Amino acid sequence: MKVAIIGGTGRAGTEISAELARRGHRVTAIARHPEKAIEDAQVTAVQGDVNDPAALVEAIRGHDVVVSAVMFSDTDPESLVGVVRDSGVPRYLVVGGAGSLEVAPGVPLITTPDFPEVAKVEAGKGAVFLDYLRGVDDINWTFLSPSAYFFVGDRKGSFRIGKDQLLVDGEGNSSISYADYAIALVDEIETPQHSRGRFTVGY
Repeated sequence: MKVAIIGGTGRAGTEISAELARRGHRVTAIARHPEKAIEDAQVTAVQGDVNDPAALVEAIRGHDVVVSAVMFSDTDPESLVGVVRDSGVPRYLVVGGAGSLEVAPGVPLITTPDFPEVAKVEAGKGAVFLDYLRGVDDINWTFLSPSAYFFVGDRKGSFRIGKDQLLVDGEGNSSISYADYAIALVDEIETPQHSRGRFTVGY
């Protein structure tokens, strides 16, 4: 498949690019600084910016899938979904956040006392993005939330999948590496299980 990644040089975008390339997919890594993209024969780096939607439409046109791996604070859902819609790309996956995951019925993580103040703006915008997607019925979208601690680490190849509840291990920890997150996202690209919905991944 041909997969375009908006934000292809960030931590998530880089691992997703590597996982896609590892499996033989053709990747277009779109970023403000394309020179930071991984060097791989399967990966083509292209300059692009969410603030230039017309150019972004052309950059992703003709791909089978587009992945959004940009900060929610850097864009808005209406603009980015509009780019995907105008491009004609049939599938859209979003690197989500953990803030909107529930720790109890109706209680999102972002509302808990220990949620970091510094992360609230980005997490709040992520929740708004997800709410917007839930009203979109003309695009095949998927929103993948990582666990609470999203970190640079080893590719273990083992993890759990959930729906809307925060995943925690036996000790109450909630975590996933970018590398294992990328496996779950590329699995979803190859074998869709969560069309027009959100799921989460964690250890």
